Amino acid sequence: MTVDRPVLGILLMLGFCLLAPLGDAVAKLLGETLPLGQLLLVRFAVQAAMLIPLVAATGRLWRMRGRILRLAALRTLLHMGGIGCMFTALQYLPLADAIAIAFVMPFLMLLLGKYVLGEEVGGRRLAACAVGFCGTLLVIQPSFAEVGWPALFPLGVAVLFALFMLVTRQLAKDIDPIGLQAVSGVMATAVLLPVLLIGDFAGSAPLSLVAPSGGEWGLLAAIGVIGTCAHLLMTWSLRYAPAATLAPMQYLEIPVATGFGWLIFRDLPNGLAGAGICVTVAAGLYIVMRERAMAQAKPPPAQAPV
Repeated sequence: MTVDRPVLGILLMLGFCLLAPLGDAVAKLLGETLPLGQLLLVRFAVQAAMLIPLVAATGRLWRMRGRILRLAALRTLLHMGGIGCMFTALQYLPLADAIAIAFVMPFLMLLLGKYVLGEEVGGRRLAACAVGFCGTLLVIQPSFAEVGWPALFPLGVAVLFALFMLVTRQLAKDIDPIGLQAVSGVMATAVLLPVLLIGDFAGSAPLSLVAPSGGEWGLLAAIGVIGTCAHLLMTWSLRYAPAATLAPMQYLEIPVATGFGWLIFRDLPNGLAGAGICVTVAAGLYIVMRERAMAQAKPPPAQAPV
């Protein structure tokens, strides 16, 4: 059993909060010249190429069948859809705005937990969900006025990743997370490669294949490496620190994304979007603190008589 090492867990989560927005920034750069399908293919192919040797070297289990295989396939499709929506959103929205809107996901997770999994959710947390969603609308409004319906793509990211997390919960106890990510990389590559070959033959712009320039090859590889490393940092952080300790830190992605957006693209959220980001973060942190308080208030499980 792994011993809790909160400082190490926090440092690993900090690494994730730096890498995840950086990967999105690279995707935003490449999305100006390379098709969406090609970005997705490279993202997952690099993931498979990195993790298959790691799985083999460490003797991890990654063979699946039956229900586990079906859930892993569904999880992979949701992962592909979520990343695809984010990469598309980044072509229309500032980096910080897209990530802030996608942070409606924790509220969706709470609602799905209540209405799909039957988990107990109190009125205060439901009220925080409503407040957080209002904050998200404040971020969407100026973006929607400027670019129209593509401003809704980050909501698609939130919905798909909320479902992705629900499926991951169902798999977490049955398969090693690194093995699961390796399988996802293989599955996604196996799906995307023929789709892109057909799309390129049919002349579909988003599914075409374009020869990258010299510098773009390095950025393409970076998308896969950064995305894979970010996920591994998050996975390992949860091995060393409780989720309740780490969850508030994920909101650091928003100021980090704001910094990358300004440094690379000279984009900053306007006043209304900035206010919405603050409301969304405050509501999300309230839910995290409420979850922590509820967990601490639960009585310890009764021990069976000896």
